[in-house]
Amino acid sequence: MSVQTLPRPLYGPDFGSYPAEDVAWLLKDLSHARLEAPAEEREAAIQAGRAHYAESLPVEYQPGPRYLRLFHEALDASASRLAHAVGLITEMILAERGRGAVLVSLARAGTPVGVLIRRWARIAHGLDLPHYTMSIVRGRGIDRVALRYLARHHDPASVMFVDGWTGKGAITRELTAALSAHARATGITFSDELAVLADPGRCAQIFGTRDDFLIPSACLNSTVSGLVSRTVLNDTLIGPDDFHGAKFYAELAAADVSALFLDAVCARFGEVAERVARDWPALREADRTPDWSGWAAVRRIGERYGIDDLNLVKPGVGETTRVLLRRVPWKILARSDALASGDLAHIRLLAEERGVPVVEVEPDAFPYACAGLIHPRFGQGGAQ
Repeated sequence: MSVQTLPRPLYGPDFGSYPAEDVAWLLKDLSHARLEAPAEEREAAIQAGRAHYAESLPVEYQPGPRYLRLFHEALDASASRLAHAVGLITEMILAERGRGAVLVSLARAGTPVGVLIRRWARIAHGLDLPHYTMSIVRGRGIDRVALRYLARHHDPASVMFVDGWTGKGAITRELTAALSAHARATGITFSDELAVLADPGRCAQIFGTRDDFLIPSACLNSTVSGLVSRTVLNDTLIGPDDFHGAKFYAELAAADVSALFLDAVCARFGEVAERVARDWPALREADRTPDWSGWAAVRRIGERYGIDDLNLVKPGVGETTRVLLRRVPWKILARSDALASGDLAHIRLLAEERGVPVVEVEPDAFPYACAGLIHPRFGQGGAQ
């Protein structure tokens, strides 16, 4: 592909509900494609090896009033904590990349976080950081066309990849492997450092916290992520010269709370600014070396519940929520202290709606507040 034929980014309001200045989507618009399939049908195909999860989309979950009320309550309760985490990772990014940093969030969980980081940089430092969002797919790698676009328009050394949270570290590993392969193939090197709001898997070096807590943008799907779907990599729709794809669900505009989420967190920037200024230098000097203890915990869960395919174990509040919203859940493991605190109210509600048992575990059992187990019944020889 020549430089002249690189695809162009997409911008709101033509694609996504975020203002154009907040994010450039390095994605192909698949809004008119029929990609949604029922969860059980998708799960059977994925586990039987007939399809990859990124080739189709789950049907978008439309929450009822009770669940939406929990989202608003969680947002109100966590907005200050989120603002503090956003401030910490923004200051860390600026310390690592300088005032010319380029934010590249991993769609789609990373996209709202990238927007928040960009807004902190603007409000606290008067910076207008470029922010792109692009696709990375477990088992398939990163969007190399998007990397070529970034390298054409920016110094790769200025790029910082951004995501919402870590689970067991699968995407962290995928990012490292994909960028290494890209460097070997092209001679262009991007750092595999990943900045996340929460790193309960202890596999990132730039983070706001390593506690496993609810980031309310994990509660919903497109309606808190600019009305954009999870990314799609399907050979029938995505050619070698295309960005990975996604759909814009413009028809869900009446239910969109993307701006509300951002505004609620940004409204707390002022009250946490002094604390961020005090805390981030100490965090930067601390030993932040990943120890991958989350991955070790996932292996123990697999052994305890007879799960050979650890892709079926999704640890952390964000990943557990995804299991309940998009996949076919089998069990939810939840720490007793997290259940008692009320932090997992939305997990309880979703599990109740889907008839999924919540198994209480002791706090020292694993470092996550909860974990979702995808039902293995679709796999060959899977347990029922």
